[in-house]
Amino acid sequence: MSDKNFSRRRRGMRFRPSGGLGHVQPRPDRDASQARAAALGNQSGPEPIYERRHAHEIERAENIAAGLPPEGEPSAAPAAAGAGKKDFREPHLGTPAVVTEEKPFEPVPIPEQPKGIVDSIRAVATTIVRKVQRLIKPVKRIHKEVIINAESLETRVAVLEEGRLEEFNIERTTEERLVGSIFKGKVRNLEDGLKAAFVDIGFEKNAFLHYWDIVPSGFDSGVEIVEREGRRRDKPKITQKDIPRVYPPGSEIIVQVTKGPIGTKGPRVTTNLVLPGRYLVLLPNSDQSGISRKIENQQERQRLKKILRELAIPDGMGVIMRTVGEGQQKRYFVRDLALLLEEWNQVQERIKQQPPCTCVFQEPDLIERTVRDFLTEDVERIVVDNPKAYDRMREMIARISKRSANKVKLYTDPQPVFDRFNITRQLENAFSRQVHLKSGGYLVVDETEALVAIDVNTGRHKGGKDQESAIVKVNLEAADEIARQLRLRNMGGLIVLDFIDMKSRRDQQQVYQRMKESLRRDKAKTHVLPISQLGLMEMTRQRHSESVHAAVYDDCPYCKGRGKVKSALSMSVEIQRKLAEILRKRPRDESDFQLRIVVHPTVLERLRTEDEKHLIEIEKRYFGKLSFRADPMLHAEQFKIVNVATNEELASAP
Repeated sequence: MSDKNFSRRRRGMRFRPSGGLGHVQPRPDRDASQARAAALGNQSGPEPIYERRHAHEIERAENIAAGLPPEGEPSAAPAAAGAGKKDFREPHLGTPAVVTEEKPFEPVPIPEQPKGIVDSIRAVATTIVRKVQRLIKPVKRIHKEVIINAESLETRVAVLEEGRLEEFNIERTTEERLVGSIFKGKVRNLEDGLKAAFVDIGFEKNAFLHYWDIVPSGFDSGVEIVEREGRRRDKPKITQKDIPRVYPPGSEIIVQVTKGPIGTKGPRVTTNLVLPGRYLVLLPNSDQSGISRKIENQQERQRLKKILRELAIPDGMGVIMRTVGEGQQKRYFVRDLALLLEEWNQVQERIKQQPPCTCVFQEPDLIERTVRDFLTEDVERIVVDNPKAYDRMREMIARISKRSANKVKLYTDPQPVFDRFNITRQLENAFSRQVHLKSGGYLVVDETEALVAIDVNTGRHKGGKDQESAIVKVNLEAADEIARQLRLRNMGGLIVLDFIDMKSRRDQQQVYQRMKESLRRDKAKTHVLPISQLGLMEMTRQRHSESVHAAVYDDCPYCKGRGKVKSALSMSVEIQRKLAEILRKRPRDESDFQLRIVVHPTVLERLRTEDEKHLIEIEKRYFGKLSFRADPMLHAEQFKIVNVATNEELASAP
């Protein structure tokens, strides 16, 4: 943030003492701390005995177990929040001065595969019925489609709405699908100081299991409990004091991975198992059932509650009705429950047969998860470019709905499917550090170890006379784009949003409400707080695995993730310092002592021009001879100092 903007912000604020003049500090939000724990993978049950300090306790224990500082690595936060801040408000030269109006969206045509007579007649009849319905009762439909690029090493799934990229998932076939998988593990050791157990699940690093993840947990605020008729299986209540007795070192334990390994941390596991289905989520170790609060229609909620109470759920088990179940008939829930129970019976058989430290249930691959999570009534078609994946998807969808199987289309054109649907360009724009908005403003996204910092800037946006309304317009557009970026990049943890300064409290509340509405479609759990007195909005997003950026990119081996390299001046100073050190240590009787310095061409240019007199002074002072040579194969931070007489390398920078 520039000094100009900061001073403007200061003038717009009046100093208010924290203690006097009747000012009352707001109490810390209890839900905010719980959301922080969930975002970092530290979920816990909403039991009365669970307090805020326990979330912090789990986080500290996991950091200590991974060899990190108890409070994480906060050193990266100041660098992200303050580095280059003053430049963010400057207009970006790459921002277009004039934003052209977009053309109305037109779906990309896909040539139809040959069909039989019956399928052709049915397709024509369906088209005619839809046209008649639209004439009678016009309904604004959003062109929503799923594009799948299935290759030998990688599978990518993109969800488009009106041709705009809204969801993106990537999966490498060589990587293990950990999150959601169930393992038959063995307790290696218990750390009472950390209140955690380390479980061997067959990987190099033992899984981290905190005591709060062993204690049976209830539903969070996103699920409403639905009481069912019938008796419940009386299960003994397990407390933290009972854990060393129930799970001593060497004992077997069934766990499910909730968070994959991130950095130096091993996987995070829990004993509260879940099996997600199309419309239901099966809870094998819980006797509670509930319904998603994202279903807001009260009549629909009452109908679904009635269906839930009529389901034949075994004693000691529970289910959660997913949001996608809204408007679905009872038979779909019955069929989904039967499939989940059959799947759980297979898991139990593997638990009995397989030895410890093995996987007894693996999370489905991206293709199957796409059918499970994205195939809804509003999806017009699914385009896949792999014949095997095409046949597999049609077979899976046919089990759910034979009518929906016709939505799957095979892409056979030579042009890559992501290029044909303009997804490649959208991905390049979405994953860049600067994300441009239609209004002319732009976002600056910095993903660090400690948090994610997103800054909103006006860019080339022309506010005109009514500057305040223009700022609100840019902030509202930025709120929608930020929610989209969080989904696309799969960023989680702590997130700090720096919107453009707004004086009016009403405008701030409007941006806050827009942010909450934009986050509703996010499948991950989110929690957002209003804009603070400093003009910052804080939020959390549940993190199960590494972000897309961390999964696709590695840190630069030269800059070590800094994103910058040493300047030619810095390298010149470093080389001169090393030369003086070597010349001081040489024997005095070597009168013909000569050194050859090999550097990058940019560094050599600096040495021959601005710093030539300093090198001559070094030669005179230490009675040595220096020669320089450029090597374009060297990195800008690399150099070599060689003794010309013996060809011995005296110093180098890796």
